[in-house]
Amino acid sequence: MDGQFQIAMTFLVYFAGMLGVGYLAWLRTSTGADYFLGGRSLGPWTAALSAGASDMSGWLLLGLPGYVFVAGFEAVWLGAGLLIGTWLNWLIVAKRLRVFSVTANDSLTLPEYFSNRFSDLSSLIQPISALLILVFFLFYTSSGLVAGGKLFESTFGLDYEVAVIIGMASVVSYTLFGGFLAVCWTDLIQGLLMSVAMLIVPIYALEVVGGSGQLMSELQSMDAHFTNLFTNRQGESISWITIVSLLGWGLGYFGQPHILARFKAIKQIEQLPSARRIAVSWTAVCMVGALMVGIAGLVYTQKQGIVLADPEAILMLLVNLLFHPVIAGILLAAILAAIMSTADSQLLVCSTAVAEDFYRHFFHRAASQKEMLVVGRITVVVMASIATVIALTPDSSVLAMVAYAWAGFGSAFGPALLLSLYWKRMNGLGALAGIVTGAVTVFVWRSLSGGLFDLYEMIPGFVFSSAAVVVFSLMGPKPKAKEAELFSRVQPLLDAK
Repeated sequence: MDGQFQIAMTFLVYFAGMLGVGYLAWLRTSTGADYFLGGRSLGPWTAALSAGASDMSGWLLLGLPGYVFVAGFEAVWLGAGLLIGTWLNWLIVAKRLRVFSVTANDSLTLPEYFSNRFSDLSSLIQPISALLILVFFLFYTSSGLVAGGKLFESTFGLDYEVAVIIGMASVVSYTLFGGFLAVCWTDLIQGLLMSVAMLIVPIYALEVVGGSGQLMSELQSMDAHFTNLFTNRQGESISWITIVSLLGWGLGYFGQPHILARFKAIKQIEQLPSARRIAVSWTAVCMVGALMVGIAGLVYTQKQGIVLADPEAILMLLVNLLFHPVIAGILLAAILAAIMSTADSQLLVCSTAVAEDFYRHFFHRAASQKEMLVVGRITVVVMASIATVIALTPDSSVLAMVAYAWAGFGSAFGPALLLSLYWKRMNGLGALAGIVTGAVTVFVWRSLSGGLFDLYEMIPGFVFSSAAVVVFSLMGPKPKAKEAELFSRVQPLLDAK
């Protein structure tokens, strides 16, 4: 790549800035509560962009443009599902989870919330939930490291394995010391950088190919089916299974621990409407930008006669060919920002799960705050190392790995969380049954194929998990007085806000 030195300098400046933010957060991190949830001190902009940036990982800048490049406007269904899911998550979950998590003995983690919300089976719900978080986040974090490997490999010509290790070291460096505040503050910066990239690259690429009118004309001449929402690029009708599967991605938001953590950490409930508007607007801009990158990239490569071996590298190709090395360095740093903003959040959630839901729960209930910090930081290193080993396969698909983890979290935790926030009759047996059923369905459904089994595993997982929560709650005993009293205390607080 031309101008590698300028790009490398831009990357170094970016790294230095992120490490500086991590250091400032470290100065404000003295307890486990600070490290794991930032003392519930986030403002609306930080909460909104941190939630968005931790959600829109490398798959937004690599996976989604690559999907458009290959499949055409079929990808619009995926973008629509995710945008609707973002809006609903902020609308129906954020406020109730913020109030419930505080009222339920100041729960820091999602497993701890379930444990405090349903005390009758707390000894089972908390460790099983934490174990599922660790399993699915290994795949999710690995997807980010795969994206980082592709970025460093494409930009600097490094061996893929070396590139993955560099990406892992980058994320761990500031997550290790600054904790939740470092993650959220850097996410704010990274979210803004991602949105800038998703505006600049497609707009400039459109200009290069002759504007939007010329772009659509070129698309029609080279591929008449590309812009049809209901056919694939071969002209075959898209099945209802495909459309429902793509829209169904939006269901995953209700069970993502790293996104839900931002709801719990916002400083004031009154700031949630502002945060929701910021988050949904940011997501819409980034979604449209990612779709346009794939579209403009297809036209540009066709006109230039470029054969792209890996469609997920289309953004990096456009940045490399169209921009000055200094500008390219900033835009490529946006890809790194997307990767880091999600991987750091995932490592922190894993760290919290091990420290709060395993170590304190099973080994040392009287652990000091300093001891919890040490356990959390050790977990960050261990989980990052395991995820790196998984990511060392260079032909791994970022979008495919994200799809698996996304479905796992959405199916296991989404129905249980939603019903726990709104249904007073729900009990611990229903919560446990829903969590286990959702996870098992994803594991089993993904191993099958053909016919109905081509449906994205999120859909059956969410449906079966919801049914399990309702059936087992009604079969089991009524909630204990303590649980009923907790639910009753929350409603007046919600009405008062």
